[in-house]
Amino acid sequence: MKRLVILGGGESGIGTAILGLRNGYEVFVSDKGEIKKEYKNVLGNFGINWEENNHSEDKVLNADVVMKSPGIPDSIPLIVAIRKKGIPVISEIEFASKYTDARIIGITGSNGKTTTTMLTNHILVEGGLSVGMAGNIGDSFAKMVAENDFENYVLEISSFQLDGIVDFKPHIAIITNITPDHLDRYDYKFERYVASKFRIAENQSAEDYLIYDADDTVIVDWLEKHPVKSQLMPFSIQQELEQGAFLKNNKIIIKINNETIEMTTSALALEGKHNLKNTMAASTAAKLIGIRKETIRESIANFQGAEHRLEKVLKIQHVLYVNDSKATNVNATYYALDSMSAPTVWIVGGVDKGNNYKELMPLVREKVKAIICLGTDNSKIVDAFGNVVDLLVETYAMEEAVKVAYKIAERGDIVLLSPACASFDLFKNYEDRGNQFKEAIKNL
Repeated sequence: MKRLVILGGGESGIGTAILGLRNGYEVFVSDKGEIKKEYKNVLGNFGINWEENNHSEDKVLNADVVMKSPGIPDSIPLIVAIRKKGIPVISEIEFASKYTDARIIGITGSNGKTTTTMLTNHILVEGGLSVGMAGNIGDSFAKMVAENDFENYVLEISSFQLDGIVDFKPHIAIITNITPDHLDRYDYKFERYVASKFRIAENQSAEDYLIYDADDTVIVDWLEKHPVKSQLMPFSIQQELEQGAFLKNNKIIIKINNETIEMTTSALALEGKHNLKNTMAASTAAKLIGIRKETIRESIANFQGAEHRLEKVLKIQHVLYVNDSKATNVNATYYALDSMSAPTVWIVGGVDKGNNYKELMPLVREKVKAIICLGTDNSKIVDAFGNVVDLLVETYAMEEAVKVAYKIAERGDIVLLSPACASFDLFKNYEDRGNQFKEAIKNL
């Protein structure tokens, strides 16, 4: 009996444990921290051995294969020791893909992954297909494969998950965009992060497709130097394309093998330029799979966006409150500010990931009337924008930030939470931050 050791007892770890057990592995789960009670219950129900607050080397280094959680860096001594022994270290996406023959649409990118994944899934469901949505969103892919028999999977995949693939091959791969993010995991070398994202296409063949942003110079330059075997399906809002999706006369036009779909941009449920691109990517994928034009049109018109991503919360005294807590880097906040259609009171701050706020300067000058900092250390934001806006206030709790915004905002304004930072200084995660924002608004 082969021994599967799983490092990390979170969503992906537990899913892999169940799938491993069902496929005849002896399974052991090891977590350096504490495992959540709900996950311990699952492990107990399945009779799976586990440990927490420790990785016992003797129980790990006798594995035939190791699945490590995407949160564990490759550089830690334990991973180095496992590899030295010649034991393969793979990701949950790789492990799960071995146990399904389903068609896979894999979606990666620095921003827009979640919305594109949800929208693609929505169109496929509306088209009547058997489809599961997993990966970085909802249930783990492994758990879905263990418990269901879907014919299609739409997977949101991070660069960390792609780092652990060997044979994983999506029929359709989407790269939404590539901007500097998580560089601490890639020795601060941007090209290593880019290479990691492009692993989504490395096992593809000429029957497969790569959908990508043709306006993203990082992606285009990389493809010129590192051609892929799959068929290229670009999308663009700047240029007309022979094949792929583009914008013309306020219409999205999708051309695939002499077939054309046209959709007016005014019909889109999602606002903002970035969502035009997310819609192009999802619609192209749906068309490649054979979803009818009418279904695609209807689906993009009635789609409800992702929570914590430009989510309209409430209008109070003609002021709209927008929750974009999922914007954890400058690029995501750039999209948010770009889509603001009224004077904006901007709530920003948190744990800085080495942000360069200069990129936001033109948008701040054009759109932002006041800035409310929300973080334990706001010095970089104050330095960047202190002289640019008329009013900048520092706050240290969500309730306080929302109360200040309520006082500042006037009829017709927008209050936007788009932090451009991670949330771990004052909140558990970006969901907690977004939920506290919504709660504080309801308590006004």
